[in-house]
Amino acid sequence: MTENTDNPLLEDHALPPFSRIDAAHVLPAMQTLLARGRARVAEVLDAAEEPAWATVVQPIADMDDRISRAWSPVAHLNAVADSAPLREAYHAALPLLSEYATEMGQNEGLYHSYRRVAATKGLDAAQGKVLENALRDFRLAGVDLPPAAKARFKEIRKRLAELQAKFSENVLDATQAWKKHITDSGDLRGLPDSALALAADTAEREGLDGWLLTLEFPSYHPVITYADDRALRREIYEAYCTRASDRGPNAGSWDNSAIIEEIVRLRHESVTLLGFASYAAYSLERKMAPDTARVMSFLMDLARRARPVAEKELAELEAFAAGQLGGAQLEAWDIPYYSEKLRQAKHDISQEELRPYFPAPKVLEGMFEVVQRLYGVVIEPVDGADTWHPDVLFYRICDADGTLRGQFYLDLYARPHKRGGAWMDECRVRMRTSHGVQNPVAYLTCNFTPPVGAQPSLLTHEEVTTVFHEFGHGLHHMLTRVDYPSISGINGVAWDAVELPSQFLENWCWEEQALSVISGHVQSGQPLPADMFARLKGARNFQSGLQMLRQIEFALFDFRLHLEYAPEAGANVNALLDEVRSQVAVVVPPEFNRFAHAFSHIFGGGYAAGYYSYKWAEVLSSDAFSKFEENGIFDRATGLDFLHCILEQGGARDAMSLFVDFRGREPNIDALLRHSGIAA
Repeated sequence: MTENTDNPLLEDHALPPFSRIDAAHVLPAMQTLLARGRARVAEVLDAAEEPAWATVVQPIADMDDRISRAWSPVAHLNAVADSAPLREAYHAALPLLSEYATEMGQNEGLYHSYRRVAATKGLDAAQGKVLENALRDFRLAGVDLPPAAKARFKEIRKRLAELQAKFSENVLDATQAWKKHITDSGDLRGLPDSALALAADTAEREGLDGWLLTLEFPSYHPVITYADDRALRREIYEAYCTRASDRGPNAGSWDNSAIIEEIVRLRHESVTLLGFASYAAYSLERKMAPDTARVMSFLMDLARRARPVAEKELAELEAFAAGQLGGAQLEAWDIPYYSEKLRQAKHDISQEELRPYFPAPKVLEGMFEVVQRLYGVVIEPVDGADTWHPDVLFYRICDADGTLRGQFYLDLYARPHKRGGAWMDECRVRMRTSHGVQNPVAYLTCNFTPPVGAQPSLLTHEEVTTVFHEFGHGLHHMLTRVDYPSISGINGVAWDAVELPSQFLENWCWEEQALSVISGHVQSGQPLPADMFARLKGARNFQSGLQMLRQIEFALFDFRLHLEYAPEAGANVNALLDEVRSQVAVVVPPEFNRFAHAFSHIFGGGYAAGYYSYKWAEVLSSDAFSKFEENGIFDRATGLDFLHCILEQGGARDAMSLFVDFRGREPNIDALLRHSGIAA
């Protein structure tokens, strides 16, 4: 194969040269690097000397990192700057990467070399953990399988990579496909000025008069929450909750039904080849939870505690809405609307009223100050970074003495051809090389309302907690002190503990001391007034029972789908959702709702049989924060304890051991129940 010397993905850059990356570069670069990887493995295995860390583990880690540094910007661009040529190139390369990963995981020579290295003396504890995880991953990749089963496992992994990417693309395409053009302002009564400005801006971008509504969250959410027109709420609700399915305005277009069925069937087949009874049991090999029974009992216990609270909340909402509905039944498209009115009636606070106090630049400045007070690190903007869009910002994190710890890209705003949601992903991972330490770099991505005209983007308090959440993930990735990439940052961390640092950082969004630095009115610069804070705090647990049950519903559906799947019965996701809802939910959506068809966390992302992790980790994060409640929310000693015991450790030790180091004991559920208003 001829190497393309003009290919930026084959050049060694500290940061990706985004402006030079073209779809045509993707496949040649990945083919070249995977060929190099195979050649490197062959060299390692052909070496005459006794296997050692320096001759086996380090060169493989170096090669894996080189492949990752080329693929990372490609995968990221596919999520934030989707185009037909890039999508085609991504799909062409994805199965090659999947095939390579499985091939490495099934390489018996490599497996035996790692086993021999693991038996040598003089390894440090972190190296021991790297090898322990690697040997487990060899087994989970089918290294011990007979040849035919190995080949089938490899084929399944390759197909799953394609299916999961297609699932996410269908959701994106279905989201982008629906638009509603409105020319009569009366149809938009009730919408706040920020939503009207966005809708007008969206229409103008497409050369239209009036207003344009879309299914991107900054457009959808205000309509379902504030629009007085009940028919409009129903129309946008149906379009949103039937995306990529067999129902709704685009029924059958981008339908994920068959993809879901094939994903679940292939996951089950792959793990039965390895001897697991279910994909759920297989998934727990990399999690804190000891077994599937423990996960089910955890979720059912939370549901039992939350359901009485949720039933009271729903009864209160129904009574509140009854008069205004004139005898009509409260429907799914009414619940956000009347919930917001009830919140305002009870607590005299709304997310829209809070927006002027949270201009995006002020929120970022305040968030960085919070982190500086806790951990002593300094966060500064860096000019001139090569990015994929003019709105993207770039920062570095340094110790107080100026030593670089990490860097990150920040992409805050929704736009066409960008995947919805919010996430953190790796651009570069910390590792020690022959040239020194490679510092970690992160992508932090959100989908907030963009600035309109000269005014900065104004965030709701919910959006403020979202950016804190993602930055918590980013700090976990960037503040690590571990030099081995497979256990550095978020890598090697039990999946049901990986949400601990992100959910933990959200707590500062509810503290008056912190809000005084996070907030600043867009015109006056004044922080959130004390009376408004009191109302915000009072509304913190508004409908918390309903919210908790909703998360448990999603987690139970995910876990039971992967625990109980039987090939002869098929996935039948709609029937399972109905069963789960009858078990735990108090709000049952309409029959046409196709929630599963856009559930990208489990069908397009890494949360399969792991969505329960959000609640599991919330126990950890609430209990961890309670130590700050005891010692002071800006107590530097407690902050440094969290930095040293959790953030810097990555996956170098078991998550429970790290938690006990910080808290002095195992986690307790009491703080979560108290913070959620489920218990006093």
